[in-house]
Amino acid sequence: MTEPVTEAAPEGGAATGVRWNLDDLYTSVDDPSIDADLDAGLERSTAFAKTHRDRVRELSPSQLSLAVDELEGIHELVGRAAVYASLLFAADTSDPRHGALLQRVQERGTQIRNALLFFELEWVSLEDTAADAILADDQLAKRRHFLHSMRRYKAHVLSEAEERVLEEAANTGRRAFSRLFDEFVASMTFSVTLEGETREMGEEEVLSLLYAPERPIRREAARALTTGLRDHARPLAFIFNTLVQDKAVDDRLRSYAGPVASRNLANEISDESVDSLIEACVSRYDLVARYYRLKAKILGIDSLEDYDRYAPLSAAGATRSFDNARDIVLGAYGDFAPDMAAIAKRFFDKRWIDAELRPGKRGGAFCASSLPKLHPYVLLNYTGNLRDVMTVAHELGHGVHQFLAAEQGLFELDTPLTTAETASVFGEMLVFRRLMREESDPSVRLGLLCGKLEDAFATVFRQVAMTRFEQTLHTARREEGELAIPRINELWMDANRPMFGDSVHLSDDYAWWWLYIPHFVHSPFYCYAYAFGELLVLALLRCYDEQGDAFVPRYLDLLRAGGSDTPEALLSKMGLDIADPDFWKGGLSLLEDLLVQAEQLASQ
Repeated sequence: MTEPVTEAAPEGGAATGVRWNLDDLYTSVDDPSIDADLDAGLERSTAFAKTHRDRVRELSPSQLSLAVDELEGIHELVGRAAVYASLLFAADTSDPRHGALLQRVQERGTQIRNALLFFELEWVSLEDTAADAILADDQLAKRRHFLHSMRRYKAHVLSEAEERVLEEAANTGRRAFSRLFDEFVASMTFSVTLEGETREMGEEEVLSLLYAPERPIRREAARALTTGLRDHARPLAFIFNTLVQDKAVDDRLRSYAGPVASRNLANEISDESVDSLIEACVSRYDLVARYYRLKAKILGIDSLEDYDRYAPLSAAGATRSFDNARDIVLGAYGDFAPDMAAIAKRFFDKRWIDAELRPGKRGGAFCASSLPKLHPYVLLNYTGNLRDVMTVAHELGHGVHQFLAAEQGLFELDTPLTTAETASVFGEMLVFRRLMREESDPSVRLGLLCGKLEDAFATVFRQVAMTRFEQTLHTARREEGELAIPRINELWMDANRPMFGDSVHLSDDYAWWWLYIPHFVHSPFYCYAYAFGELLVLALLRCYDEQGDAFVPRYLDLLRAGGSDTPEALLSKMGLDIADPDFWKGGLSLLEDLLVQAEQLASQ
């Protein structure tokens, strides 16, 4: 068995050499096809506008369907360049050519979107009775959900001139600050002293040390992370303040009722449903405190500090090579559905994954959908701990989902965030169950179970706590003006302390840890979708346990549906009613069942 990690992996880490191949998009940053595609996109969008401007309300259902087909084709052409530029930049933010390409593609993309803007505005301006009559026609069946979804923004769109200005300004405003955040965090280093030797580490390396078995290493990692964040807090906090205010302005101009309203609309979920989800999770914060009191007892620590939360238990904390992670994930996927494993295997075989650690690489992990005719790409920062294995399963879940949903076409490939985490979290649970089946050592089983609980709690309760932080942050910024760093630190701690109760001591250092979280910058109010996804997956797993193999094709059909209908409609076909307030309580009770299992194992 591999010895536990005692220090951060060197550059490259446990996945040295695992880099993606982007040649399916373009051959290099200087590939002339990039500008050729952008030129063709602008030419086609100009021709589209010439044909359809001021005539959308006059289109017959068949003509409207053909117009949407052409619109989708233009977006596919331009989307290829956008995906390539963003992936190059994520893989190496330090190369100025990558930043320049990203900026150029964004600016050209703005030209094209502005040329096509009229179509959406004219369509949503139609009276409801006229639009409903058109949508009822069978010739629009394939495009019905897309066109209907577009109309939900009717109360929030502005005039074409105003929309054009906002789109232009985003390249030097919101998008520019988001890019600055990525470049800034990717360039940061943290001074970590281990066994008398000081090393400069990147964000992912120092975060990985929080999972080290040795408490002094975890304590040193937390200290180094805090010091680095505090030293760079002023520019990072300015980025946060600017983007929070940018959202406030956009919400005011578009007449959204509150900070989270636009995200809920995009997720095709009501404000009331989100409030119900958050309230249900907050009401069970006792599970978090109960678990961490158990963990303190297992570790023999009187009082857990914030840096002890992810301490591994027993041999479950051993390192795993990337090849081992590959075998674990493919094996678990194959147990459930061989077709799923075959799709996931292509990501490894065809180099659609970038997993090694590198200076300048964006932190975290993601799966980027590209074009329906191509395939998604996965970015990881693999250090070798069990959590990273789960991250491989998570992102490949996204990849399989997007691969299967490609048949829906570009406009309905991606789901709302509420169901976007379904396949990813389901993939994690498949891996967890396989590991538990194969392991006979009770101490290792306990370690695996506790690791799963910690992941689930991070996915449900921590994401809810972060959503509550965002709610108070955005509200405070609108009421108080630009927020000082101590004020934001206070809001962060106020949102996190209730989750742990007296089970974990959150030091003053922890108050700075909001500064590195990218979701707050790139996708405000994304976080509650993780809680939605985790509890939804628990409900799906219960269906699987009850139905057995008959569940598998129905689940794969759910993934194939992509975003072709509302989450409520798609999930109703699986026998799930997400409008029922008790739906969330059912998932939370299953988490409590896992906690009871951990308590029983620990007592043995």
